[in-house]
Amino acid sequence: MGNQSSIRTATENQIQADLSEAIMVKSTKIVQGSQALNILAFSDVHGAYSAVASAIRRAGSVDLVLIAGDLTTNGSWADAEMALDILQAERIPLLVVAGNMDPPPIDTLFHDRGISLNARGCVVGPAGFFGASASPFSPLHTPNEVSEEEILRRAESGWEMVKEAATHVFVSHAPPAGTHLDRVSVGKHAGSTAVRDFVDARQPDVVVCGHIHEARGIEHLGKSTVVNCGPAGKGSHAFLRYDGTWAVELRS
Repeated sequence: MGNQSSIRTATENQIQADLSEAIMVKSTKIVQGSQALNILAFSDVHGAYSAVASAIRRAGSVDLVLIAGDLTTNGSWADAEMALDILQAERIPLLVVAGNMDPPPIDTLFHDRGISLNARGCVVGPAGFFGASASPFSPLHTPNEVSEEEILRRAESGWEMVKEAATHVFVSHAPPAGTHLDRVSVGKHAGSTAVRDFVDARQPDVVVCGHIHEARGIEHLGKSTVVNCGPAGKGSHAFLRYDGTWAVELRS
């Protein structure tokens, strides 16, 4: 058991090191100097890569970009590589999860690039970022759906890697169930019960999500501020500012 524990710890440390290396020089300065963070968050890009890159440029000083899934629409590995090349050309650190319309191999690409938050965590300055890719099983049978149990496992795995951070940001493609942020146009709630249970129990300071395009907005669950960024292809995104406390706003 002792050897297995040592192996597991070494693996987790290597994942953390890989992610930290991917945060590049700009965020290294954040860790060593100012504890403030300016973050842009997007979801449901669905191929609108240039629109996201343009929004990043217009925002001015940005320390980190988050993508809460659906970078593509059932895209190929090559599609996702092109998207990442466009976004990473902006020279802003990028952390992502995959959405239900990003086929599972795309999560492997994100991991290979050192930018995946799926079941993983990364500390940038005072903040621990972690996430869960995919959405719960649905009647639509989209390319990347998993069980609620798996979503919860991924969230807990990432949380364990960053729980000692001063503040926490959970990036989930699926919104928490039973909120204004998971209600589809016909009025039905279509979010994740696992995400809701996790947020209720762990109370991360900020939850970044998407998936339900028409449910763009901000809601509070206990001390957690939850933002559904809305579809990036229509210009929607969120701005997060941390300087000891969080300020979250929607932009378009």
